[in-house]
Amino acid sequence: MASQLQIQGDESVLLRVTHSNMKSFSPEIRFSLQMSVEAVKDKLWKKCGTSVNSMSLELYDETGAKISVLSDNARPLGFYSPLDGYRLHVIDLDPASVTSGGWLEDTSLVEKYTISEEAYEKLGGTFRKFKETLPPKQPPGQESKISDNNNREDLCANIKIGDRCEVEPGERRGTVKFVGQAETLAPGFWVGVQFDEPVGKHDGMVKGRRYFDCPPLHGAMVRPDKVKIGDYPEKDPFEDEEI
Repeated sequence: MASQLQIQGDESVLLRVTHSNMKSFSPEIRFSLQMSVEAVKDKLWKKCGTSVNSMSLELYDETGAKISVLSDNARPLGFYSPLDGYRLHVIDLDPASVTSGGWLEDTSLVEKYTISEEAYEKLGGTFRKFKETLPPKQPPGQESKISDNNNREDLCANIKIGDRCEVEPGERRGTVKFVGQAETLAPGFWVGVQFDEPVGKHDGMVKGRRYFDCPPLHGAMVRPDKVKIGDYPEKDPFEDEEI
């Protein structure tokens, strides 16, 4: 009667599964209590590799005490009254099983494929052959720096001192006060901005060199790709509304 109540009251149970041949195998798996023991074994076979016919199942409670051996393949799992947190132990009875000897856990037991240098050179379509077809590369970073500097110079061509602008991040609005390369900063082109509000870092002086004048904490030197020219928003969205 207790077993029937277990099946009707609880539709599934979460069990921790262990294996006789695999120490690292310890997943938590949910099973329907309506499943037959054979169906449970079939589900476990797909996860651990032990065949249904070579599998024996033991049920342990949370204290480690053995509750029962699931010996009748036709009975539902709920007949054995498992509870959440119990351990279902898989015993592999096949001495020639794929799980024996640690083959599924110890990768050092797997024979590695090797090839001699001479044999590799004779192969076609290898990554080494592909690399030989590529043009020589410039020193690391040089190509990207040249491209980056050229791009920033192009952007600066559209930015003039006195332009109203918006700077990202933060949609900070202000006026352009400097455009060009800065001796005390990293190579490349810079834009000096005087913000409308004290959201900057300085007053136009950076590392002892003055690039422009503005009130304290209103100035910043930013890369041109962070600057959008124009007075944003160009029109007050509430300008035409009646009050």
